[in-house]
Amino acid sequence: MKLAQLNIAKAKYPLDAPEIKEFVDNLDKVNAIAENSGGFVWRLKDESGDATNIQLFDDPSIIVNMSIWDSVDDLKNFMFRTHHKDFMRRKSEWFYRLTEANYVLWWIEDGEIPTPQHAVSRLEHLREHGETPYAFSFKSRFTPDDLLLLDELISSKR
Repeated sequence: MKLAQLNIAKAKYPLDAPEIKEFVDNLDKVNAIAENSGGFVWRLKDESGDATNIQLFDDPSIIVNMSIWDSVDDLKNFMFRTHHKDFMRRKSEWFYRLTEANYVLWWIEDGEIPTPQHAVSRLEHLREHGETPYAFSFKSRFTPDDLLLLDELISSKR
């Protein structure tokens, strides 16, 4: 199984504003680092090479990032042990702090590419139901085995 993730951010400025230019100007570089990181499988992008123009929410200032990794550790290594961490430290300069969960993790079958709408439903599930093997955060490191046990439990109750 592979790890899928969706994270969202609400931009303080339009993406063509000078206040967010440094973030936008480094998207290609950070995306290249992700794609060359150990355990990277796939990321959501449009014809421009990133996902900033993909709108999944009514609010056009919400940008999305969605990717697939071999493991939680592989995703964490990219996030916290590459140049990406420098931008995470500065996110409050460019993005509002959200009061609800702004990212979600979940396990998928090898070869599966979830739709962006499916990813949003996982985020909504996490917000409504909290951490479960179906939708979780780094706080609760559910494993693929936890998901299989949940599926078995659900099947046995049918």
